[in-house]
Amino acid sequence: MSSKRQRSCTSDGEAAGSSTAKRRALPPKKSNFLKWSVDDVCGFLWMQGLGQFEKLFRDKNISGTTLPKLTMDELESIGVRDLGNRINLFRCINDLLQWCFETKVFNDPIHGHIEMHPLLVRIIDTPQFQRLRFIKQLGGAYFVYPGASHNRFDHSIGVAHLAGKLVKVLARHQPELQVDHRDILCVQIAGLCHDLGHGPFSHLFDRKFISKTRKNLKWKHEDASVKMFNHLISSNNLKVVLKKYGLVLPQDVTFIKELIRGPKVGNDSKDSKWLYKGRSKEKSFLYEIVANKRTGIDVDKWDYFARDSYHLGIRNNFDYLRILKYARVCEVNNMKIICTRDKVAGDLYNMFYTRNALHRRAYQHKVVNIIESMITEAMVLADPHIRFSGSAGKQFKMSTAIDDMEAYTKLTDSIFQQILISPKHGMKKAQTILNNILNRRLYKCIGQTQSKARTIIKQEEFDDLEAKVIAAVPSEPVDVQLEAKDLIVNVIPMNYGMKEKNPINNVRFYRKNNPDKAFPIRREQVSQILPKKFSEQLIQAYCKKTDKKSVRAARKHFAQWCRNRKLPKSWDSDDTDPAPVLRQAQE
Repeated sequence: MSSKRQRSCTSDGEAAGSSTAKRRALPPKKSNFLKWSVDDVCGFLWMQGLGQFEKLFRDKNISGTTLPKLTMDELESIGVRDLGNRINLFRCINDLLQWCFETKVFNDPIHGHIEMHPLLVRIIDTPQFQRLRFIKQLGGAYFVYPGASHNRFDHSIGVAHLAGKLVKVLARHQPELQVDHRDILCVQIAGLCHDLGHGPFSHLFDRKFISKTRKNLKWKHEDASVKMFNHLISSNNLKVVLKKYGLVLPQDVTFIKELIRGPKVGNDSKDSKWLYKGRSKEKSFLYEIVANKRTGIDVDKWDYFARDSYHLGIRNNFDYLRILKYARVCEVNNMKIICTRDKVAGDLYNMFYTRNALHRRAYQHKVVNIIESMITEAMVLADPHIRFSGSAGKQFKMSTAIDDMEAYTKLTDSIFQQILISPKHGMKKAQTILNNILNRRLYKCIGQTQSKARTIIKQEEFDDLEAKVIAAVPSEPVDVQLEAKDLIVNVIPMNYGMKEKNPINNVRFYRKNNPDKAFPIRREQVSQILPKKFSEQLIQAYCKKTDKKSVRAARKHFAQWCRNRKLPKSWDSDDTDPAPVLRQAQE
């Protein structure tokens, strides 16, 4: 127990005014509670003003190794009948299990000084987690926004901090939920490790590079996060460390992985509606903290909204602390879920508007997408020529490194420089593309538009869009004959995180005078000027040829394709006909 924590405990004991407390044997300062004797435990109870339970704890021979097992039900079974006494004991023991060890302080630009449990620090100090220092949070956005140099390492620590704050708020305000120290640690570890599986330039790797090099593979970075977490535990011998801090194997490790990725398919749980194995249905709300599949409101978003806005230089109008303040668990349809106060409904709409605004202004910025398309193209060209050593000395390409975590640990944003300085002759084309990025010789944007409900572009059409744009012959003759390979057409879904659905419809609220009854709030009850649609497709087109004649011809093809599909007129085309604009204004 740290001296600071110990002094505060002693002060509390003396404030209780018990002369007996001073005569009791107190546990040594900076000690590991797991090594405490029965006398040490009883001394701790006296310091906390709970000396009336000394005889009971002595009779039951409760030492430090027993403390992590004392749930509310266990306390009742050993003879603590009064609910208030059980709550006080449970809370006191949980505080001890969380804070009896020396914590480490991180000075974060977003959240200030963050205290991290030593188990989290032990995970941070591994090669698998340190790798995140070298993966940009926003991928290619750094080439457009000079401040966007932050990385997945910063973000992951921020998510662990917020996950801990939220779960502790719920535990403190609602002790009947029986959130114990294991739950708190597991949720924090999941927040810390949820992005372990990201590849070079973050989402560029899984959404663009892997989809081009391994087209038949359904793979998400969350899958790699779980595999990397397993690798982190095994290669650093952390099972012993997990047990030291009171976690139960393999149940708690399963719980952490479920928090990151979700349930495994084919779960054989007795309750067919409950697909998780790490925790029972009674603690379903814990699965909504790090990655909320039900509403999309989670601490992952809270951190990246604040962090990305700060580094991009974009004002963030969403205040997650207000949502955190009013978080509460209610039971809805026999399921315990995280709810919030009725008066913050407008703040939640603001949260999803912030998400959409960040996508429009930064994540899907036309130049960001041009640069990421060029980096992807260079990585695809370089893939056959670069190898990484994996387990048992086996060699892997970039595209296959995701199959071996030892090889994948070596794959970071440094691949950009590896390609640039490689002496291999087969890398020349890839090097030319990356040098063009550095010298700002970028592909040219030839237009951007949005699809409407009746003009939505289906997934099966995506691969042929470039050819269809070239096939759209403009009414005016063009000076250059282009081919499909000269264009890139990206179809980007823009929504509030749940495709065409309004995620707030899944949120439940409570009132101040009835905090245990949850209910939905319709959009019209919040405001009459909120959006009625929650999804659209953003279509961006680029020309790889950068001479003026080719770009002009490409713009005419794209404008004609937009007219053929009855899409809104591209804002960046040579179509000077005012009629489409007038028609759109009338609509």
